[in-house]
Amino acid sequence: MPISRRAFFAACSVAAVPAVGRTAAADVSTSFPSQEPDLVREMVTVSHFNVARVKELVSRQATLAKAAWDWGFGDWETALGAASHVGNREIAEILLAHGARPTLFSAAMLGQLDVVKAFIAASPGIQRTKGPHSITLLAHARAGGPAAQAVVDFLTTVDDADEKPTEQPLSPQDVAKLAGAYGFGEGADDRIDITAAKERLSFQRAGRVARGLAHVGGYEFVPMGAERVRVRFAETAAGITLTVHDPDVVFTARKRS
Repeated sequence: MPISRRAFFAACSVAAVPAVGRTAAADVSTSFPSQEPDLVREMVTVSHFNVARVKELVSRQATLAKAAWDWGFGDWETALGAASHVGNREIAEILLAHGARPTLFSAAMLGQLDVVKAFIAASPGIQRTKGPHSITLLAHARAGGPAAQAVVDFLTTVDDADEKPTEQPLSPQDVAKLAGAYGFGEGADDRIDITAAKERLSFQRAGRVARGLAHVGGYEFVPMGAERVRVRFAETAAGITLTVHDPDVVFTARKRS
């Protein structure tokens, strides 16, 4: 019995897929086709300091050179951003070679003066934009060491390239009053721990990374890396409450201990 050309190629395409090459649905990550969150977080973390691990990861999966992670409140950090703010030129160059997207901050750290000047000329005021963790543009240039000195010299002549929030001091009594555990739900994870170190507070949800809080006055705080977010404390007859605004109220938590 003759077989049509279409039927022949259809039969060949089915037969060409070996059963051993298939992956069971149960083996496919729930995050697919997005990259594994744990791997993304590791990539951003090691890009601060671990050259060997960075090389291993991008050699196996080059797209990880573009990895980005939200440490909290929208404090997004890319792998290249991590290398840039700590001044790790070797890691930055590895990431760029594997497809990382260059930025104003990486240019500042790498000493690319013409690039930095062009950015600022094209977008006046962009020097006020903060990098990961609210680190300023000038701080990135300083992290670049002698190779970036020309950028440092230039940025010191540019208004607000090292602009930082004006923090108001907290008394030891204020710290003791605000520190503690705050609950906002019935779940084990529905808790915020406010901890203190050297009269500065940190905000941490269970299982997440602690975020430093800058006090801007009146028990109002700005989380590290999130200049538009506000964390506000209020003292009432019922106790102390914590409210997160981004910009609307995200939730209110009450101090438990």
